[in-house]
Amino acid sequence: MTDQQAEDQETYLDGYAGILAEAAATGRRLTRDELEERRRLGERAAEAGHSLRGLVRLHLDATRTSWPAGATASGTGVADSVLAAVTQAVDAFAEGYERAQRLAVRQEEAARREFIDDLLYGRSDLGRLAERAERFGLVLSRAHAVAVAEGPEAYDDTAPVTRLVETALISRFGDRRILITTKNGQLICIAPGDQDDVLAFFAKQAYAATDGNRVAIGRPQTGAGGVVHSYEEALSTLELAERLELDEPVLRAADLLVYPVLTRDRQAMADLVGSVLGPLRGARGGAEPLLRTLEAYFDSGCTAAEAARRLTLSVRALTYRLDRIHQLTGANPADPVHRYTLQTAVIGARLLGWPAQEI
Repeated sequence: MTDQQAEDQETYLDGYAGILAEAAATGRRLTRDELEERRRLGERAAEAGHSLRGLVRLHLDATRTSWPAGATASGTGVADSVLAAVTQAVDAFAEGYERAQRLAVRQEEAARREFIDDLLYGRSDLGRLAERAERFGLVLSRAHAVAVAEGPEAYDDTAPVTRLVETALISRFGDRRILITTKNGQLICIAPGDQDDVLAFFAKQAYAATDGNRVAIGRPQTGAGGVVHSYEEALSTLELAERLELDEPVLRAADLLVYPVLTRDRQAMADLVGSVLGPLRGARGGAEPLLRTLEAYFDSGCTAAEAARRLTLSVRALTYRLDRIHQLTGANPADPVHRYTLQTAVIGARLLGWPAQEI
């Protein structure tokens, strides 16, 4: 420790020797003002970045050097009074130190949350946002990709699931300029766009930690605005998976780009669904069973036996349903020319919530 550092630390002992002398002379305890002064000194020491362990040692050294003359010789009563004053003073000093640290942690958490909100909503000046990002380990001049995991409950930054996933990533990758956070109850990982191994590992850990719920990964995008775009892609992918009832635990926006294209003109898609699949409403039981039949048929690669197994039907019953669809719509699911129109209409129906919702 330099002489200047020692001198700085001595300021945190201001009035300490006098307190010990008065305790020896009168046996009194510290007053309320004296305790508050000790707390203020502790706060100042924390704000200056000093170690609490070193400061406690400093107090103990000062106790030894400032021990009132004759305190021990005068009997145990005087010594007990001095030790009681030492306990009060050090305890108040440590309380102030810890109070300042808790405040600093809360301020840091608030700053981090504000940054996350601004980053994911794109509400801040991009230049200022890039400066703040450095503090949290991100270099926004690079491309980044965002992964979002949803679970059976809402998560925040202090949730055990969040800590578990974050610890796993830090243990595996160390300092890779990765940011783990939460937003709207979902787990979020922001990583450099060229580090897909990080996002894949996050997806694996989040899938396990959230009891097997979905994870979506947006495409890498450049710049501060790129984080927002990748995040929104991941959210849209989760919503798409819900509407299409996709079974895959990990979904990549890059693999599902056809679906946003199909729904870009909602009215055109609604017209397609209504004109192609609308006649299915006339079937016994409504359109839903036949729509499920088409989904299973297309998902199984147009293999009747596999589709029947998925629907727990006989092949004969499945064939009957396909024939019924052909009769009602005029489109034959087994005909390659008709198949594309039917499959596109089926996808559109799920995206639009038909037939449960009118379109």
